[in-house]
Amino acid sequence: QVQLVESGGGLVQAGGSLRLSCAASGRPFSSAHMGWFRQAPGKEREFVAAISWSRREISYADSVKGRFTISRDDTKNTAYLQMNSLKPEDTAVYYCAAKFSSLGRYEYWGQGTQVTVSS
Repeated sequence: QVQLVESGGGLVQAGGSLRLSCAASGRPFSSAHMGWFRQAPGKEREFVAAISWSRREISYADSVKGRFTISRDDTKNTAYLQMNSLKPEDTAVYYCAAKFSSLGRYEYWGQGTQVTVSS
């Protein structure tokens, strides 16, 4: 059992920055693979970024490369998504997710946090 709670969303102007946090509990965080996803109105949920339990594998969607950074602090059981140079098309509900297999689907999801970028 894993519980995930996102925070840090809000309203920001284009070009601004936000840092999202995902606090985890219920199972050892240090062994979890973490990911961030987002869903804009009328669109399917899409992958944003992921980081493995070892921090040796990190990936990003092409749309956010060079602008977003995923990280984790195992002492705080928290994953982060630093978002810089935000664009209106980044507007979405952002979700964090966790899994304990490198090959499996993400099993646990947070409730989401709204990010709105104004032009």
